[in-house]
Amino acid sequence: REQRCRVHKTGNILNAMPKSLQAKAKGHIHHIWQAETKEESISAFDFFVEAYGLKYEKAVGKLTKDRDVLLSFYDFPAEHWKHIRTTNPNESIFATVRHRTKKTKSCLSR
Repeated sequence: REQRCRVHKTGNILNAMPKSLQAKAKGHIHHIWQAETKEESISAFDFFVEAYGLKYEKAVGKLTKDRDVLLSFYDFPAEHWKHIRTTNPNESIFATVRHRTKKTKSCLSR
């Protein structure tokens, strides 16, 4: 649920910005939630607010209103971050099952 929130949040933020700036802004947003530490993430978050806040107040407002929720996964152990960050939680949970069923010839077919 949290990751889906993050994916939709990114889209909502970018929609409040001009198309010409969206690719660059998307990279800065990804730096926030792909940072190695919570401190780096906060630094990237503050950079985004500073870089875009004056011209694109609406877009920055969409990000800052949920700051605590968006950064809450850093409260979990680092080994869980990869699974929390994935856009499809089922993909990470069932990856081994999918791997085994693809290798079995007649599995999932009549």
